[in-house]
Amino acid sequence: MEKGFTITYEYGDNLYVNPTNRCNFNCNFCLRHNQTSGGSIYTHNLWLKREPTREELLESIESHDLTKYRQLVFVGFGEPTYRFDDICWVIDRMKEHGTKIYTRMDTNGTGSLINGRDIAPEFGGRFDMVSVSLNTDTAEKYNALCHPQQENAYQAMKEFTKEVRAYVPTVMMTVVDTIPKEEIEACRHICEDEVGAVYRVREYIKD
Repeated sequence: MEKGFTITYEYGDNLYVNPTNRCNFNCNFCLRHNQTSGGSIYTHNLWLKREPTREELLESIESHDLTKYRQLVFVGFGEPTYRFDDICWVIDRMKEHGTKIYTRMDTNGTGSLINGRDIAPEFGGRFDMVSVSLNTDTAEKYNALCHPQQENAYQAMKEFTKEVRAYVPTVMMTVVDTIPKEEIEACRHICEDEVGAVYRVREYIKD
């Protein structure tokens, strides 16, 4: 693999796709702040010297035996919805090629703000699962923890997650287990009762 150009990488039973390092957040818990990692995760260096083209994304994915994997996950080291149109193009080409694999996106849920349009309907027929980072239980804590570039990011994230449920079979919201227990339970209420998504508490992985 060309140094500084890891497009796809394996972890567990899944194949992960790294389309971009761009992100509109600067989360306190992000691996980018772990200077000892050198920009790596799961032993793969995900800092891209340039973004892969849509054709390179497709080529890298289809170079693998996809029958080996449980899921194809678009996430990488940035916010994948910066490349949303290209990712949709890739999935559409895969479907044209007869490729069948469970497809997931891990996102901060602000892709509609990033793209300047409501992208939730475009997930329909392309993704089997969307996992959204809820992170915390109030907008104030969210802004302090994630430092989003856009205003009203917290509300936009919740509205997107609620809407995308109409288009994607499984929608999950996650928090990292570094927040207090009472906050974890408050987030469970938001996820399950307010939004209607599946709730998951993720273990913090340093590297």
